[in-house]
Amino acid sequence: MNEGRSISEKAKLGVVGLDDILIGGLRRNRLFLFEGIPGAGKTTLALQFLLEGARNQEKGLYITLSETEAELRETATAHGWSLDNNIDIFELAPPESLLDKKQQQSLLYSSDLELGETTTKIFEAVERSKPARVVLDSLSEIRLLAQSSLRYRRQILALKHFFAQRETTVMLLDDMTAEADDKTVHSVAHGVVRLEELAPDYGAERRRLRVMKYRGQSFRGGYHDFTIMTGGVHVFPRLVAAEYRTENPSSVLSSGIERFDKLMGGGIESGSSTLIIGPAGTGKSLIVLTMAEAAVKRGERAALFIFDEELGLLFTRAKGMGIDLKGMRDAGHLVIEQMDAAEVSPGEFAHKVRTCVEEQSIRTVVIDSLNGYQNSMPQEQFLILHMHELLQYLNRQSATTFLTVAQHGMMGEMRAPVDVTYLADTVIMLRYFEVRGEVRRAISMVKKRTGRHENTLREFSINHGGLNIGETLDKFQDILRGVPQILGAGPSGDQPP
Repeated sequence: MNEGRSISEKAKLGVVGLDDILIGGLRRNRLFLFEGIPGAGKTTLALQFLLEGARNQEKGLYITLSETEAELRETATAHGWSLDNNIDIFELAPPESLLDKKQQQSLLYSSDLELGETTTKIFEAVERSKPARVVLDSLSEIRLLAQSSLRYRRQILALKHFFAQRETTVMLLDDMTAEADDKTVHSVAHGVVRLEELAPDYGAERRRLRVMKYRGQSFRGGYHDFTIMTGGVHVFPRLVAAEYRTENPSSVLSSGIERFDKLMGGGIESGSSTLIIGPAGTGKSLIVLTMAEAAVKRGERAALFIFDEELGLLFTRAKGMGIDLKGMRDAGHLVIEQMDAAEVSPGEFAHKVRTCVEEQSIRTVVIDSLNGYQNSMPQEQFLILHMHELLQYLNRQSATTFLTVAQHGMMGEMRAPVDVTYLADTVIMLRYFEVRGEVRRAISMVKKRTGRHENTLREFSINHGGLNIGETLDKFQDILRGVPQILGAGPSGDQPP
């Protein structure tokens, strides 16, 4: 593999993330296939490819057999682009031909129904334009004209040899509407990229791509999420934690609450991951907000990714407990993003986290909650793999991570929608328990990989001052089951408070 090849030898696509997946872009003077169903984003990506060449003073040519020039320019305008500079458009199906009754049996001229004539016109357009980059849209029209696999393959080979002699980088588009299982071009092309569009039962469509082939070149394998927005295609390369290695000294981070730190064996180790698990309403969000506030007080920057709560309500609720989230955000110490589980893909979310860590030097990351993150997964069985890579990446970037998981049920036997306790370095468990007809809260640390911690359960409460950790609950047992039993009398002979 030529992973060390200079990027200057590649033709960049100008697509955020895709050049990274292709280790610099497309090999120059080669022919590449980009395939996908209609609406997958091929045309937008192809226009970005030509625009990137135009910015580098490379002539571009868009040969269209399926769309009109007016439609292409309209698409470009919608993204804020202009195709007037260094880009030619050759329309092989001019609109006026459709008005001629003698030529209505095809989108092409009657005289051009013969495949050889169509290929000749493509060659002539290239000779006139002398481009460095060419887009041919789409192969489905050529396949229909060829009528047989043998003839179709010969025409693709003819195109390949023609372009190879003219030092041209070619992007072939295939909408897969004719014989989708035909792999003829796959064997001829230097590289193949497939774009897919998925329609979940609820929420916006999801898009992803995969590099299926790249001769003599390494690339980032697997599926990569991408979106189409104003400004073009944005690809989010799949996160691979093994690619990141940093060596930073660790330290113990305080929560700012003495009894909480004592429960945690002095504090949380920097660069570790902490999971707070418990039923709804026990105070999971308050704990992670307290840790984020402590990070800001240390002079660091923190990031909150909120899946389950509207930000205005969160600001008001936190303010009532003495945590001024809005003030910290406005001062630039805190990044807060509200995530819509129905709209964001796992790849896009991981990209947002990476941007915070790598570009904004954030070292405290809060994800509240994994229940909401799980809902963003089109295939929930892969949540564990996504979380493994994300937590490993954050650990190697010396970022301290706090996650919350809401368990199903309020009392007694409870279960989490996803078990990620083995991934986290530290696990803090919250519970409700009943005493004298009153519902109270208990907190305990059940796991800490990086050192010793208390094995006790402590009562805690939430008030205007925030989180208050009480004494050890040594007069009870079975609190974790939600049905505590009193073991002895209190100092005055009464039952324990």
